[in-house]
Amino acid sequence: MSITTILTSLNNLEKLHRSLLRIAYDKTAVIKNGDMEGLDQLLKDEQSHLAAIIQMDGLRQRDVAQYLADQGRSASLNPTVTDLLDVVPEADNKSLEEARDRLLHAIHDLKWQNDLNQKLTYQSLQFVNLSLDIVRPRSESVNYSKTEISGQKISKEQPSFDSNA
Repeated sequence: MSITTILTSLNNLEKLHRSLLRIAYDKTAVIKNGDMEGLDQLLKDEQSHLAAIIQMDGLRQRDVAQYLADQGRSASLNPTVTDLLDVVPEADNKSLEEARDRLLHAIHDLKWQNDLNQKLTYQSLQFVNLSLDIVRPRSESVNYSKTEISGQKISKEQPSFDSNA
């Protein structure tokens, strides 16, 4: 197992995260415009990207574990690139760090954009709830009356049958 395979996995992960970031940017525009059909399609695209990222990350973990095993090192349950930095030769160390930093930067940008989208969605929901509250009729009383609290109910209706007759 060579470092080149791991670098390829990291580069592919970065590309997938950048593509997911583009979807997040598109999602921001769609949320601002209120396009629900567009948002639905972007969510489907996002799900397929996430499945590809999970699969690619599994391959990366397998490759890292294999490289560590080839070097006679034990691998943790979820081996990371940081685990490799102590093992790889100096020539490969720099390229591995650069690939890791690019991927971390893409993940950071994606997290920031997703936080923004979450806030925009929350504000949209607040606006919808406010609009519904304005349109929806209010009930007369939300409090209990004095007679309901004491357990006495005074009926204003007269019975239609007089049992004393």
